Amino acid sequence: MSAAQSTARRKIAISTGGGDAPGLNAVIHAVVMSATRLGWECFGIREGFNGILRPDRYPADGIIALTPAMTEHISSTGGTILGTTNHGNPLHYPTTMPDGSVQETDRTADIHAALRARGIDALICIGGDGTLTIAHALHQQGLNVIGVPKTIDNDLDKTFTTFGFDTAVSFATECVDRLHSTAASHQRIMVVEVMGRYAGWIALHSGLASGAHAILIPEIPYDTEALATFLREREQQGHHYSIVMVAEGAHAAGQALHVQAAAGQGYVERLGGVAAHLAAELETLTGKEARAVVLGHLLRGGSPSAFDRVSALRFGAAAVRALAEGQSGMMVALAFPNVNYVPLEEVAGRMKAVPADSDTLMTAKETGIFTGQP
Repeated sequence: MSAAQSTARRKIAISTGGGDAPGLNAVIHAVVMSATRLGWECFGIREGFNGILRPDRYPADGIIALTPAMTEHISSTGGTILGTTNHGNPLHYPTTMPDGSVQETDRTADIHAALRARGIDALICIGGDGTLTIAHALHQQGLNVIGVPKTIDNDLDKTFTTFGFDTAVSFATECVDRLHSTAASHQRIMVVEVMGRYAGWIALHSGLASGAHAILIPEIPYDTEALATFLREREQQGHHYSIVMVAEGAHAAGQALHVQAAAGQGYVERLGGVAAHLAAELETLTGKEARAVVLGHLLRGGSPSAFDRVSALRFGAAAVRALAEGQSGMMVALAFPNVNYVPLEEVAGRMKAVPADSDTLMTAKETGIFTGQP
């Protein structure tokens, strides 16, 4: 794209996909404000790509105009004004065939057609690994696309952090701060489950910040017997309660993940239940009362922290800046302290796990926190 094309009056669209995260609305606000200053028009696609792919849900307004007046006061709010979904990947869209069977089909051509019909020549995709994989595919098919990383799990590669993570960690920390007093009063073991399907960043950071006594993450399959021994030793040392922080994707060595619902057509695997299972095991092994607390979707909701608001605003402005510079097929990323661009092909399908040599993980171990293995 030439410099003249990139700065001429344009129409761009925004899509928010996957699970919601605090800060999504701040990204939308920054995109709209930055684009408007360039004389561009902004549109929002409802519910990921459902505004295009599900006309039955949005017969008149699956794609809506976005103005500064609409986004003026949304940066401090949770969720996304466009709605979102983690169902219905357009690359593998569940489609009812004439014989009544359901098959996965590629519906990206419908997205291209809908955008062309509106005169929209660029798309900003805000989402996690799944959404950015879709964004990469659309770019390969010729659409001007910029990705914005979004996940409270902080498991996207090539960016220092993602907005929503700080808010989730802060809330989980506050919850465990409260659990200390009730656990101490009843001399119980509290097993606190937080989000983190395949990466334990939330559990690690909130567990460390809140003074949890054990932190279990997907990257380190845990030894249940060793954990029980650790908790019994705490009891013998006069510590009559314990807090165990566990990511939803954590599992015992040699055992499978705790799956609530298997993946299906248009649906991703849903994890959960590890806290309840582990609490029951620890009651048996330690002889102490144990309770499970699942924070779950509470971590996704609410007003974003100041850090997440600023990060989201920076990402949104950078996405428009990238388009104005003629970029496409890139993701904006935080390369502390600046925001840069990373090719989507280096992000799609890749996950950022907690590394074994993480200094945060080492800090937990060095301060006496049980991290899965003796």
